[in-house]
Amino acid sequence: MATKSILNTLERKSILFIGDLTLIGISLRNFVLRAVDYQDQEPFLFQVAIFGIGILNYFVLAYIFELYNLEKVPKSTTSSIIRIFTIVSLFAISMIVITTFFFDFAYWRISLIIFIIFCPIQLVLWRLLFNYVFKFVPTIRKVLYIYDQTTKDTLRKNIDHINGDENETYYKVASTYLNTDEEDLSQKEEFLSKNIDSWIINTRSYNHFSNRMENALVDSLLTGKEVLTYTSFYETTYEALPIDSHNDSLYEILQLSNSKIRYLQSISNFSFNILLTLISGTAFLISIPFVVVLNFFFNPGPLFYTQLRVGKHGKEYKVFKFRSMVVDAEKKGAIMATKNDARITKFGKVLRKFRIDELPQILSVIRGDMSFIGPRPERKIFVDKLNEVTPFYNVRHLVKPGITGWAQVKYKYGENLDDSIRKLEYDLYYIKNKSIVLDLRIIFKTLTTILFSRGI
Repeated sequence: MATKSILNTLERKSILFIGDLTLIGISLRNFVLRAVDYQDQEPFLFQVAIFGIGILNYFVLAYIFELYNLEKVPKSTTSSIIRIFTIVSLFAISMIVITTFFFDFAYWRISLIIFIIFCPIQLVLWRLLFNYVFKFVPTIRKVLYIYDQTTKDTLRKNIDHINGDENETYYKVASTYLNTDEEDLSQKEEFLSKNIDSWIINTRSYNHFSNRMENALVDSLLTGKEVLTYTSFYETTYEALPIDSHNDSLYEILQLSNSKIRYLQSISNFSFNILLTLISGTAFLISIPFVVVLNFFFNPGPLFYTQLRVGKHGKEYKVFKFRSMVVDAEKKGAIMATKNDARITKFGKVLRKFRIDELPQILSVIRGDMSFIGPRPERKIFVDKLNEVTPFYNVRHLVKPGITGWAQVKYKYGENLDDSIRKLEYDLYYIKNKSIVLDLRIIFKTLTTILFSRGI
């Protein structure tokens, strides 16, 4: 007998996206046909252009404000409604600004007011309907979590990751089972329980299951239940790799023996570096006179500071930045910078807030020591400490370090070794899943971080 069907996160996002796009399309249709006065011009090409711009504009705003991040737990229904209403209102107003600026059209006032008011209202009503329907549609997968003696110490932590805290995973651990070499027939019914939707297996090896457990696993698969490893669950859900998992080997973590042909990726990396270096290099040259003057008044001391960082294959290189801290900030020894570090000057806070202090690193990109996208470089003293904590830390040195990276756009500002280890999970995910699409996501998220002064 098949288990009940539960929509996964991608399916829920797809339903929500199709509904949103349908309503946005209807609103745009009314906008281009009724609100815009084409003043005796041939309207068809303008209508197509405005409709296309509108769809693109919506995609950009939806991505910037993470309208389809269902994993993020909303503070309340009211705050969620206000957020959707505000974002879609911004979309409606921005469409008027764009069409006025590029096309210089006049508008029919009543139709324009209807567009501004009803576009956000219908999206809010659709979102409320979506949330209401999914109160009755199964969304949470009940999990049987299988572990062994090697993963027993992190049991509580791993269960918390499955259940989610600030992030909604749509998985809840209903039962756990300690896999041993001994048969335990008393738990046989638990394996086949109709209340279990998914198995998540986190054991050092998958070669030590009893015949009874393997049969139960196959029976579960045949009834439509989901079976996956803890590593694959974590990677899919958090877009990071669980370095504290003790399962089989480095292969499952990184699949280092996977020799894909990546010529296209190499070409895209080269193109990204050239284009972004030109843009950032121009911004760097333009910023120098302003930083020089303001630095003289508000941040007395050298304009730049240099420091050795660990690069590809563990080789050290010199990194350049605009100085944002007081002179001799490390006279008492090397200390990791924190978000509200007392050593950062007032002008330095401005430089850091808008990432201006990072611009001189373009020189390291030009010299070939860095790439624009990659794991952030760290100092050798901290690399040595982190290598003592986790055997995987040196893996991040398989690629060139970057000015920005997946860990920077996905995780908060790193203030200690624990934060560095957590960021390593995202760095390893990037190394394993490096692609043109992922690079574009990093570039886009970096731009929105700078524009909205978000902390990373």
